[in-house]
Amino acid sequence: MTEANNSLLAEFVLTGFTGRPELKTLLFVVFFAIYLITMVGNLGLVALIYMERRLHTPMYIFLGSLALMDSCCSCTITPKMLQNFFSEDRVISLYECMAQFYFLCLAETADCFLLAAMAYDRYVAICSPLQYHTRMSKKLCVQMTVGTFIASALHSMIHVGLLIRLTFCRSNQIDHFFCDILPLYRLSCTDPFINELMIYIFSMPIQIFTIATVLISYICILFTVFQMKSKEGRGKALSTCASHFLSVSIFYICLLMYIRPFEEGNKDIPVAIFYTVVIPLLNPFIYSLRNKEVINVLKRIMKTYNILKQISPSRAN
Repeated sequence: MTEANNSLLAEFVLTGFTGRPELKTLLFVVFFAIYLITMVGNLGLVALIYMERRLHTPMYIFLGSLALMDSCCSCTITPKMLQNFFSEDRVISLYECMAQFYFLCLAETADCFLLAAMAYDRYVAICSPLQYHTRMSKKLCVQMTVGTFIASALHSMIHVGLLIRLTFCRSNQIDHFFCDILPLYRLSCTDPFINELMIYIFSMPIQIFTIATVLISYICILFTVFQMKSKEGRGKALSTCASHFLSVSIFYICLLMYIRPFEEGNKDIPVAIFYTVVIPLLNPFIYSLRNKEVINVLKRIMKTYNILKQISPSRAN
């Protein structure tokens, strides 16, 4: 096939993850509900952290940024997936495909950096509490957050830029529910060796650095906690890390399962559903339900709302 013919392929078909029409309505309702809860939970958490001055601390700034990236991930994947449940052609253009992968890569890369930053924040808070405000100042926190977004955007640009160099001719069907990078490699007429090499050169160091940061931070935290004489102090220290450790564990288990040697077919789809749809749903609840400060702020807001609601009818009378 000639290069001219290769370049004509400018759109793809997303096959999705079910070929059973009787399940489409049920799956649509389930994933639509998940999408609504995810967006309300994450954007609500971002708004809560933004409005409440007491939550303007490094831990909550990182948490708000994580919630924002989870919202980005959900917005990138779920609307197109919902549309395709009842779409006749399930077509996605090449540029839409590149944009979808760009924002997904941006969100997932940012999540890696933010989870590592949150682990370091907990390490400083527990292992060096007297130096916390100097070692984790608000200025440093903002610099780390901005640096995370810049590094994630550049990392995504590199891989999308390399995808643009590929031509596609083998088929226009992507055996997935979104434009993932590895299924695209299968459809390429151009040898994707350089693209794969760049994944190892850029993505693997990010994974190694962030995982090492998390592991070292928690090893140091555990050593410090076990040296505490007070049971109450140990319990309090561990409770402040429990939510983050649970979120980190779920995220990296799914990520490591997904970046295993790639197999033909759609065996990776259940894991992809988990880390693109379920994790953004779980994170706001993991952090909110186990966080007394967030719960207290929510209670205070609800109490204020109820008081205003009671005052309004009396003024009208």
